Amino acid sequence: MKTRKIINRWGPTSLAVLLAASLTGPVYAQPASEQAAVSSEATAGAEQVAEARHELPRGHFRLPEQGDIIGEYYTVTVDNPEETLIDIARRHNIGYEEIRMANPGVSMWVPGEGTEIVIPAQYILPPAPREGVVVNLSELRLYYYPANNPGIVETYPVSVGRDGFATPVGITRTTVKVKDPAWSPPASMRREAAARGEPAPAIVPPGPDNPLGRHAILLAMPSYLIHGTNRPDGVGMRASRGCIRMYPEDIESLYERLPSGTQVNLMDAPFKAGWGADGTLFVQSYPQLEENVEGSEPLREAMERLNALVEDQVDIDEAQIQRAIAEPDGRFVALYGPQAAAEEPQTEAQQPQLEGILGDIELSTVVRIEGDA
Repeated sequence: MKTRKIINRWGPTSLAVLLAASLTGPVYAQPASEQAAVSSEATAGAEQVAEARHELPRGHFRLPEQGDIIGEYYTVTVDNPEETLIDIARRHNIGYEEIRMANPGVSMWVPGEGTEIVIPAQYILPPAPREGVVVNLSELRLYYYPANNPGIVETYPVSVGRDGFATPVGITRTTVKVKDPAWSPPASMRREAAARGEPAPAIVPPGPDNPLGRHAILLAMPSYLIHGTNRPDGVGMRASRGCIRMYPEDIESLYERLPSGTQVNLMDAPFKAGWGADGTLFVQSYPQLEENVEGSEPLREAMERLNALVEDQVDIDEAQIQRAIAEPDGRFVALYGPQAAAEEPQTEAQQPQLEGILGDIELSTVVRIEGDA
């Protein structure tokens, strides 16, 4: 897996955001009533679901007493013919790619009144220490373990860097928080715009045209932030120039509660595995980021993850693991336990033993690049 070294210094975007702290131009800010209307509309449905299912705020889940799984799959029926699949995803705290993969064959723009939509709001917690913020890049999802509320985990869909602007992997921390930030387009973007005959401004003031949205949390690395957006339809896909984008209502909530100095673990785990409370072993697989494909061995890495979870010898169908990797759609696959599909009896020679599979794999050391945390 390729990684980029994290350096603790200020970059141009960071400086521009800091500049916003000294700007006194409320005329540029998005009107509070307009922002409240957007947030209220976007979260109304999700709040109803939270009340009925979790009795917790949007994105909040209780950490399981046993196992590694939070949330649940459920379905909703489209009752508004003008509603898009993206509208439904946002209301239910789901990102673009998540809703698309969970509903193959359903139109993103005209799902149609009466169509049943799967909401894939069930997650295997990522294979990382449960502390601070964890962003799983391939999954396009952020997890937050609040230190002052140890029984809770929060999770939200995010956008990460698109091809050519990869979000780096490593450990960093939050630094400065800025409301209504200004934004300085990087020199490369201004050159590209000028070549198209569309010169970009040196500074974009706070307001509805600002791609950082109304809230920005700086990280201790050059030019990378967790921030909102003025284009929420793109949340949940690879759409940024390396920053972590969130729905406006999600970053607003996180902004108020996330302490400065919180650890942020930017990791790339396209294959996840975890135990359900009933003893079922589940896996999830997501499309791997292009920049991390070279040198990776997906099956080997999947086996390493399973080896870390399985203490006793159990029967595993290796073909299921290979299929999950070959079809990375984020769906839950039960490998072993009460919810695993029953199989035809096999002879002893045909039964693949997990111990035997893993015995042929030499485990490698996982390298974590430490930031200035």
